[in-house]
Amino acid sequence: MQSSHTSHSRFKFGFWLSCLLVFLVALPIVALLWTALQGDPEIWLHLIQYTIPPTLLNTFILLFGVGVISIFIGTSSAWLVTAYEFKGRSILDWALLLPLAVPTYIIAYSYIDLLHPIGPVQTILRERLGITSVNTFIPNIRSLWGCIFLLSFVLYPYVYLSTRALFTMQSASLIEVARTLGLGPIKLFYRVAIPLARPAIAVGASLALMETINDVGATEFLGVKTLTLSIYSTWVNQSNLAGAAQIAMFMLLIITGLVTMERLGRRKQRYNMSSQRSRTISRIHVTGYKNVLFFAGGCIPVLFGFIIPTSYLIIEAFKRVRFNGFSDQLLHVSLNTLTLSLIATLATIVIGLILTSTMRFTGIFALGRLASLGYAIPGTVLAIGVMLALGFIDRTVGDFLEFKMGISTGLLFLGTTFTVIYAYSTRFLAIAVGTTEAGYHRISPRLDDAARNLKHKPSAILYKIHLPLLRPALISAALLIFVDCMKELPATLLLRPMNVETLATFLYGEAARGTYEDGAIAALLIVIVGLIPVILLAYISQKREYTVKPLKNTHK
Repeated sequence: MQSSHTSHSRFKFGFWLSCLLVFLVALPIVALLWTALQGDPEIWLHLIQYTIPPTLLNTFILLFGVGVISIFIGTSSAWLVTAYEFKGRSILDWALLLPLAVPTYIIAYSYIDLLHPIGPVQTILRERLGITSVNTFIPNIRSLWGCIFLLSFVLYPYVYLSTRALFTMQSASLIEVARTLGLGPIKLFYRVAIPLARPAIAVGASLALMETINDVGATEFLGVKTLTLSIYSTWVNQSNLAGAAQIAMFMLLIITGLVTMERLGRRKQRYNMSSQRSRTISRIHVTGYKNVLFFAGGCIPVLFGFIIPTSYLIIEAFKRVRFNGFSDQLLHVSLNTLTLSLIATLATIVIGLILTSTMRFTGIFALGRLASLGYAIPGTVLAIGVMLALGFIDRTVGDFLEFKMGISTGLLFLGTTFTVIYAYSTRFLAIAVGTTEAGYHRISPRLDDAARNLKHKPSAILYKIHLPLLRPALISAALLIFVDCMKELPATLLLRPMNVETLATFLYGEAARGTYEDGAIAALLIVIVGLIPVILLAYISQKREYTVKPLKNTHK
């Protein structure tokens, strides 16, 4: 206790700096709540009567549909590659993660053009069947069911990843006992595997649902009016900022429920992982037609979630480059994206390191929990909060300088790239804090004690001991944050300065104008960069599986 108190007193600067950073992270939420409470009650009544009911119904149907299908695909795929051994299993093991590289708005963008009545799929069908009229052979993908279908095949890897990890590390004793009692494969899956995986399913499903409720691009492309899209249209199209803030606060209640579900699932998961002699499940070898059936069934999610949209983007991008070359505008947009993402990544990593090191030296872990709030808030909601907070600061500082010094400053933050970077850092700070905190768990506190005994200050301990040991965790966090910044659409769309485009907003604009071939290159670049964290996740998950081996009896 004495060591902790001494460290706390010697790290006062870091503590107060961390408090300031946490305040800046929480400021958009406070501004959002204040604006919602100050709004006209008549606006709130109008929203309750005409705007919220239909969008709320669509949102709940969308969440329910995506949740059910994602859980089914993710859980069954995880059980397939964990419980059975067949040809191609090792390929499916990492390939099932590939849809994570495709943002939701890109898969909607791809399938709208592919399945359009005059698109390639239905054109080929008409040519083969000899039909001259433009008929719709396939149900309209621009619908609520189409949105559920497409989002499920992109977001199921969240369930697959968490459930597969639990199946891999769970003790095999219960599974083997169930097999000896005569349970068949189907009953074993539903009666034993599903109850064991329930906490992991809750964690993965909650993440998939938070991504669903955060979506703007896919739902707008597919013509589905959700709460998130209502916030965007109420603010941008109707210029009703107070109404948008009120819808946003209503939406935060749903997000709070999803986060609570995830926390409960994670808390319960601790008790399921308490086996001291856990070993991997012995896989059942499959041969013959079952081998083909299992591999084909495992390929279906990868086919719809990654192979088809990515192949389409490659073909369209190749056609566009061959016809018109790589445009200067797209090069400029790519540079903008790289610059914003790199600056935001660096800022987020530095802030995350400051917070986690303060938690390490002071033992005040609430700082990290408060700083992670932004990740649970949809980008559209966060964008409104950031605009309100920075607008208040702009007005306050501008009025002070004008009345006290006679200096007219105009807008200091709004309408600049700082606003976008601030939103990125707030939104993805949870990744930096969580990954760095996990890296700190691997550093023994005895190293800190030894350094203190040698009269080293906390800053010297951080620089000489912690930073070299945290390098792998920091690199992993930087990769994830960089890719998320590149893919972020709602916050960028609402906060970017005039005449500043990123790959995500450029693609959104081309899709809104119906010029899909011009946005194919931007979409392909986003997918290629998005493969980086997917490859990293696949490597880490396979490495974990290899480290979980049956314990050998060394006593003879």
